Amino acid sequence: MTLPAGAKLGSYEILGQIGAGGMGEVYRARDTKLDRQVAIKVLPESVSRDSDVLARFEREAKAVAALSHPNILGIFDFGTHDGTAYAVMELLEGETLRSKLEAGVLSQRRAIEYALQIIRGLAAAHEKGIVHRDLKPDNVFVTRDGQVKILDFGLARRRPLDAAGREQTAAGQHPMAQNDLTAVATVVGSPNLTEPGTVMGTVGYMSPEQVKGMPLDHRSDIFSFGAVLYEMLSGKRAFQRDTAAETMTAVLREEPPELSTIALAISPALDRIVHHCLEKSPEQRFRSTDD
Repeated sequence: MTLPAGAKLGSYEILGQIGAGGMGEVYRARDTKLDRQVAIKVLPESVSRDSDVLARFEREAKAVAALSHPNILGIFDFGTHDGTAYAVMELLEGETLRSKLEAGVLSQRRAIEYALQIIRGLAAAHEKGIVHRDLKPDNVFVTRDGQVKILDFGLARRRPLDAAGREQTAAGQHPMAQNDLTAVATVVGSPNLTEPGTVMGTVGYMSPEQVKGMPLDHRSDIFSFGAVLYEMLSGKRAFQRDTAAETMTAVLREEPPELSTIALAISPALDRIVHHCLEKSPEQRFRSTDD
């Protein structure tokens, strides 16, 4: 149900709709307590009806909000009003990286500038045990002053941390083994909780292990980052094919063309960095986003 201007969700007054989709509707709103404008995502009805899912959304919203990083979309509040669940986020002015890429290939300088901000945001999330799982140009926002924000941790998974803030790992177990994870969909995205073996993500940006429905860790995000960086530098998608099935096969079996054959100005060192991110085996990629 679309909310009209003037409608109230708790202390927030709806000013107008920004967008809508299967993951919910997003509105521009006014925070009447602090007298500021915010973005509100109204979550699907299925979330509002399920108390367990709603509780998990709130838990993971707190985890993402606690990151408080300049390159991650800020979450301010989470609540329900008359049975409607909503998340309150910072209101951004600008455009998605997808929109920028549709306008033309980025300069190498600009691509590196955006890439550094993306990877810093990912590093902050990974440090807290949060893996995005759906990094793509559509989920990267560039504000009018050039600041990059990672959006939509809707497919994110978070692993419990020990007292020292490290990811808890059983002896001899994969660091993000599926049966040890808290499977979550945070407040800024999909309400669907995933089961082991479920393929979640976006075709063309998913890592090979993600395509296979295998357990994931932070290195899956590094692969997706490599695909985004490749596209920023070349203006072409690394694994795009005519069909989704062919694209997934390319992710599993094929190497993208060398950047130097597409964009002559790309330095060999930068080309190596991109392809190191895009290694098929997680063990052969960079060990961490800090690296």
